[in-house]
Amino acid sequence: MDIRIRRAEPGDAAALKALFSSKASVRGTLAMPYPEEGFWRGRIEQAGPGNLHLLAESGNQLLGMGSLHFDPAALRRRHAAEVGLVVDPGSYRRGVGRALLEALVDLADNWLNLRRLELTVYADNAAAIALYEKAGFQREGLHRDYAFRDGAFADAVCMARLHP
Repeated sequence: MDIRIRRAEPGDAAALKALFSSKASVRGTLAMPYPEEGFWRGRIEQAGPGNLHLLAESGNQLLGMGSLHFDPAALRRRHAAEVGLVVDPGSYRRGVGRALLEALVDLADNWLNLRRLELTVYADNAAAIALYEKAGFQREGLHRDYAFRDGAFADAVCMARLHP
């Protein structure tokens, strides 16, 4: 599959709404299903310098989104950013998550001078945990009853990667 990575733009709001409208897509995130298109347009338009959203696509089809979130004004945490990934369920195990993660790590390491990348992943998401471990993320702990999902509380693993 030919995967192209690019920066999200306000015109991508409808495609992002569709991606996040799937319960399967948002199951691995803290997002709620059934988002409004205006939410995504605003999120992209108002993204400050500490919010980078990358999209993975093939042809004109949106396959996933990866994000880096950091606070440039937080003097003692300028070196750290939070990573987020969402992949369309029809694109699982096709290299989409890996391509997005590689692009985010490249930005962090080579352009943003970030030393620490952090993320949380649901403890039952073995495929995502394996992807993050292959990219150098290590488990740092377990958040018990981290979030309410599918009618019950779910645990999450906190992971981080330090730039060598």
